[in-house]
Amino acid sequence: MIKRAEAEGDPWSGHIACPGGRAEPSDADLAATAIRETLEETGVDVARDGRVLGHLDDLSPLNPHLPPLVIRPYVALVRSDVRIIGSAEVAAAFWVPLETLRTPAAWGTDSVRIRGVDRQVSVFRHGQYTVWGLTERVLRQFLEYAGVPPVGESFDDDRPPRAAS
Repeated sequence: MIKRAEAEGDPWSGHIACPGGRAEPSDADLAATAIRETLEETGVDVARDGRVLGHLDDLSPLNPHLPPLVIRPYVALVRSDVRIIGSAEVAAAFWVPLETLRTPAAWGTDSVRIRGVDRQVSVFRHGQYTVWGLTERVLRQFLEYAGVPPVGESFDDDRPPRAAS
């Protein structure tokens, strides 16, 4: 994950996120965009050191004050010895162990300042970092597709975990 660098006019400035960004005309497809953006922001070369497993469902911001956009999160697997090297767009970069994502105590609600107003939102916490908004929704969806029950719930014995397509 990354902490985005502070940038004037960027509504996601300083937020915790997964690497990503806009598609460029030179990108063959959105998977290529995800691979390129990951390399640019973190130095992690998914094409060389791993592989894309697939994508999650498209998501859009719920806040009407944010730009209207659609994101398509991609999931990749990389070698365990890959090092993160942040770019100028990134204030911090770090790995989040899968076990941490699966820890119910890491999930909850917290107060987040949005457009100058403190609001209670769903969050995922990892050390000093608080993940909320689109990225929190991406992480929840990832866990659902991975067959991990939503936080605070368990799958019925009769219901198989949802498989990614």
